[in-house]
Amino acid sequence: MRLSSWFVRPSVMGTVFAELRLAWRLMREPRVALVAKALPVLAALYVVSPLDFIPDVLPVLGQMDDLGILILSVKLFLRMCPPAAASFHAEAITSGRRFAPMNPADVVIDATYRRD
Repeated sequence: MRLSSWFVRPSVMGTVFAELRLAWRLMREPRVALVAKALPVLAALYVVSPLDFIPDVLPVLGQMDDLGILILSVKLFLRMCPPAAASFHAEAITSGRRFAPMNPADVVIDATYRRD
């Protein structure tokens, strides 16, 4: 299978764009930790940095390592985000709602009070 045909598949590109859109919304979500938000920012700095694992002067390999770092950082960022925030914003994207931070009333903590 050729590499170019892999990138042209609508399902692969659709998944990549959906994850990027979700990551962009989660970057603006106050409930996501700053440590998690730093990961995509550091990956973007790596891409624009002149220092690379594989130099960009190599025709295809130089760009592939940058693309790989970006994709891995977005995947790791999405895994580090709170599941409630990720599902809230994923549902908001599918229903076409504009960005709005999670309402604290949307988060329910199920607990049992015990008096010791």
